[in-house]
Amino acid sequence: MLSLLRIRQLAIIDELEVPFGEGLNIVTGETGAGKSILVDALQLVLGARARPDLVRAGAERAEVEALFDLRNDPAARARLGPDIAPDGELVLRRVVEAEGRTRVYIDGRLGTVAELSRLAAGLCDISSQHEHHSLVDPATHLGYLDAYAGLAVEAAAMREAWERLAASAAQLDALRAAVREDRADWLRFQLAELERVRGLNVDEGEVARLRNVDQLVSAVSRAEARLYAEDGAVCGALGRVESELNAAGRLDPALAPFADRLATARAELEDVATELSRYLRGLHADPARLVELEEAAHEVRRLRRKHGDDLGAAEAGLQGELAALAGAAEQATQLEAAIVTLRREVNKQVARLAEKRREEAGKLAAAITAELASLGMGEALVAVDVAQAGVGPRGGDKVEFLIATNRGEEPRPLRRVASGGELSRALLAVKRVLAALGPVGMYVFDEVDSGVGGAVAEGIGRKLHDVSRHHQVVCVTHLPQIAAWGDHHFHVRKDVVGVRTLSSLRRLNHDERIEELARMLGGVRVGTAARAAAAELLASSHS
Repeated sequence: MLSLLRIRQLAIIDELEVPFGEGLNIVTGETGAGKSILVDALQLVLGARARPDLVRAGAERAEVEALFDLRNDPAARARLGPDIAPDGELVLRRVVEAEGRTRVYIDGRLGTVAELSRLAAGLCDISSQHEHHSLVDPATHLGYLDAYAGLAVEAAAMREAWERLAASAAQLDALRAAVREDRADWLRFQLAELERVRGLNVDEGEVARLRNVDQLVSAVSRAEARLYAEDGAVCGALGRVESELNAAGRLDPALAPFADRLATARAELEDVATELSRYLRGLHADPARLVELEEAAHEVRRLRRKHGDDLGAAEAGLQGELAALAGAAEQATQLEAAIVTLRREVNKQVARLAEKRREEAGKLAAAITAELASLGMGEALVAVDVAQAGVGPRGGDKVEFLIATNRGEEPRPLRRVASGGELSRALLAVKRVLAALGPVGMYVFDEVDSGVGGAVAEGIGRKLHDVSRHHQVVCVTHLPQIAAWGDHHFHVRKDVVGVRTLSSLRRLNHDERIEELARMLGGVRVGTAARAAAAELLASSHS
């Protein structure tokens, strides 16, 4: 519940604290005293658009702070989760600068208006002539019908079935994306290419020899001839030198080693010449073989550019991916069968919910219509329209509350009711029927008494009191028949202090309440009869 609303420098309010209590909080005061400023302040701290003209003239900034005590509201604590302090209190603060800038604080930390609106969504519902509220939002109507019909278990089963189906469908989409046949074909093609070159043993040296065979024959032939074959060849010349040294060595033994070394050199060169001759005999042009080897070498180089130097590792990776695709394809087939079963279960839940919703829609409409009759709208007729919509986590139905405020009219969406008073009473009737079921912890009614009086006003007061058994209620009213039902009564007054107009508020005790009710009954001059009537009205409302 809202335990404290603190306002500073807002409109004609200098500084004000409102200690709201549990149950029905009534706010009264003369026209223009600033009662609706309380509603403006509450809307501001709950995320409404900030206007610079809200800042009190001459002030630098306006500030509104709201303290919510949620210790006895487990649903709100569960919804807010980590956003709420361990002690169950939530402090929201909004600062509006005179030049238009605004700041938001959530439990002391700087936040955003979007965060503020999200947190406030389940805390308070404000009904006034110029606002749209959660209850007139068709998106909330299905939840209210389910709550009235006691379909929490069925709705939870529907959501669970839908989430299982959605998760399986998403998994299947991912598998289908992975198991694209063109990807598998591509993998098979890459593997075939790698398999073709796996057995190729491309000798780059052989390629070079075949490519340059003519130059090699010419060069090696010349070398072999100069070593051994032609006149004046190196080997022959060395043989002659060796013979001369052998002859000289007989004269001087010191020359014998030189002859031996020449013999060794000549023998090595003769071996080289023999090997070159053998090389030449094996060297011949083979254009077909050269083409074959060059094509193979080109293919290997191409695949290495594509897959990296280690073609074996690349082949293993591609084989692994192809195997995974085959497994995914099998998994997708199994998942498709499971989805058929899940879709059948979802359709069953959709049909079950639709049937029960249609059964209960008329009962809810009749209950709200009866409440409206006791609020002075005896000609009003409420309908709860249940239409087929796309299947989703809440089923396959679209629900909207419709109302005709006069006999003979076709029911229209609740959100399109033009009169502020009719809208407030229509909302009050719905809230009275759903009082124990609604998710909002606090209701604020402004102009709920528009265009009514007497017995109808007393009926409105009673309904407000009934709603306040399950929710905190704040009601701004001009009618004593409504004000008398309050558990807490606040009076707003306007005073001129010097050249400034100030609005103030005080909580009334029992005697002060009688005096205020008497003023509301009898006008400026309050007599004994008005006080007696006020006392009787207050007593009868709390008997």
